[in-house]
Amino acid sequence: MYFKQFFDEKLAQYAYMIGCQANGTAVVIDPMRDIDQYIDHAAKQNLTIVAAADTHIHADYISGLREFADRGVKVYASDEGDKDWKYEWLKSSDYDYQLLNDRDEFSIGNITIKAWHTPGHTPEHLSYFITDGATADEPMGIATGDFVFVGDVGRPDLLESAAGQQNVMEPSARTLFGSVEEFKKMPEYMQIWPGHGAGSACGKALGAIPESTVGYELRYNNSLKSASSEDNFVDFILEGQPEPPLYFARMKRDNKMGPALTNGLPNPERLTLKQLEKAIAEENNVILDTRERNEFADGHLPGSLLSPLNKQFNTVAGSYITEDEQILLVVDEHRLDEAVRDLFRIGLDKVAGYITLKDLQIYKEKGGELEKLETGTFETVDHQSDGEVLDVRKASEFREGHVDGASNIAHTRLLSRKEELNKDSRYYVHCQAGARSAVASALLKREGFNVVLIDDHFSNYKRKAMA
Repeated sequence: MYFKQFFDEKLAQYAYMIGCQANGTAVVIDPMRDIDQYIDHAAKQNLTIVAAADTHIHADYISGLREFADRGVKVYASDEGDKDWKYEWLKSSDYDYQLLNDRDEFSIGNITIKAWHTPGHTPEHLSYFITDGATADEPMGIATGDFVFVGDVGRPDLLESAAGQQNVMEPSARTLFGSVEEFKKMPEYMQIWPGHGAGSACGKALGAIPESTVGYELRYNNSLKSASSEDNFVDFILEGQPEPPLYFARMKRDNKMGPALTNGLPNPERLTLKQLEKAIAEENNVILDTRERNEFADGHLPGSLLSPLNKQFNTVAGSYITEDEQILLVVDEHRLDEAVRDLFRIGLDKVAGYITLKDLQIYKEKGGELEKLETGTFETVDHQSDGEVLDVRKASEFREGHVDGASNIAHTRLLSRKEELNKDSRYYVHCQAGARSAVASALLKREGFNVVLIDDHFSNYKRKAMA
């Protein structure tokens, strides 16, 4: 059996290629949208991808299942759950597909993949038992998707907190408890191949280790250990879940109804300075600046959003840009493909143009208009008398300690809650260390708010407050 785990650092997402070397075929479980990465890797291993499968309707990225189906690959997806959580795009298609229920099986050469219905994170969620028929008649591991992670389980609140369904959070948690009870019956030697690792917003305490075993998780996974009773588990699993990024609702919709098909990645045009000046004035354009926050604060194109090309790039861009807006990138040229690919993975396909950092410098030297972002420290906050403090950390962080009188809106929910803010006020925007408050300040400035970025560590405020 051939086994390969693929990891996307920004989305903390794992996909899996499992192949039968005897007949040269493979399946990909939970593929991302840019499926060229799997096709290229399979070719290097003398494998042909003949199947692709999803564990559930994903909330944090566009699935590659439809891209595979459109290329003639047979795809497998869940037929569990209620009528609201079906793969609508498959049911109305002429693709080669099979909808799976609990304990249904399919094979790739000597490899047998058996579906196991594990609801709770979502109603339709499947995990997959993997058996290498060339050497065994029992499964060696489980591709658990967003059911069991290393150190955590999939959060059961997203249908309510991200997808907008009412009063389903607690029932989902109780359903998840039932799935956990079944998990406890699995052999301890069985390997666990999760759908996400540390940094994903699909849980609150995911580990960075890429795989585990049933026995290890039963001993050391605090979410599983909390399942001593149903009520105890529900209380534990719902407490402290971070606010989901705003784009999660759109991903649920697209993966359910069918993501748009493309002819590959967007191919943005490098803009001339004249084109840039025209583009800045167009209302439906969004300029996304990928530099670091200090460079952005020193001078950026009017109306720019900020999202440095780090682990939070997808989360910020997805939460601040809508699918109908046309994106213009300010990006280091050697990282252009990376930025475009990251945006593509979350359904932001309208990447129409870009300028390089050198282009921006030439624009500045030729007298092009740049704006600055006012910055300060918690010393500034202590002495301000003309505004309000906005804390853009998670609600759980805010509850642990905050500036007296501060308001709290998580940076990933800011676009949808901007109406709660007053454009006649001056906002001193902070987070834990300046990264989240920087992107939030850029968004608010673009929306016409008077902002000061507090580029400082919150521990400096806490030290002063305790003195």
